[in-house]
Amino acid sequence: MTEAAAPETKTPPTFRWIPIRSLVERHRGRILSHLMALAPHDRYLRFGYSASDAQVARYVDMISFDRDEVFGIFNRKLEIIAMAHLAYLQPLPEEAPAAEFGVSVVPAARGRGYGARLFGHAMLHARNRQVDTLVIHALSENAAMLRIARNAGAQVVREGSEAEAKLRLPPMTLGSHLEALVEDQAAELDYQVKLGAKRVDALLGLFTDVRQQVEKVRRDRLE
Repeated sequence: MTEAAAPETKTPPTFRWIPIRSLVERHRGRILSHLMALAPHDRYLRFGYSASDAQVARYVDMISFDRDEVFGIFNRKLEIIAMAHLAYLQPLPEEAPAAEFGVSVVPAARGRGYGARLFGHAMLHARNRQVDTLVIHALSENAAMLRIARNAGAQVVREGSEAEAKLRLPPMTLGSHLEALVEDQAAELDYQVKLGAKRVDALLGLFTDVRQQVEKVRRDRLE
């Protein structure tokens, strides 16, 4: 049956821009590290079953960056702390184009709205690929994922331990293309800034190690 959303009092959200970067082939290793770091129960909620290390690795190997879209939020160390996979489904005769959404957020980064922001970002990109429906398959106990879907206006149907959410998307517009372009370019700039800062930190660390070695040699000679 269709789940009815419980009435709730909403407070106006505080807007804070979050850089969401499109991931490509060279990020496959970071994607694997992100998913491998998830606790067993988090993997269970993300994949719908208790995924082993081998199954997670197989999933990452099978991601097609040519067909699908993958988005990530990076911390200052360029570790992926939140990730979404937007899988474009094979179109069926007489059915509108659809895509499936999946998301994961590391425990330390939860409660910041990253899942909802990734969902909104995926909606924008799906619209621009002329997708009609966004689909989410989740366990019924995955309250966080189902709440994100409901808040976006999706219809949630529960069948035992599993649930399916479907959200009809508005058509693409010139505005939606411009919005995606601006977001992607800003996120790329943020990534490059973090990359530069990481390289500077590494260089400073190298200088520190060299100085410590020089000082050690100097002390040894004085003894």
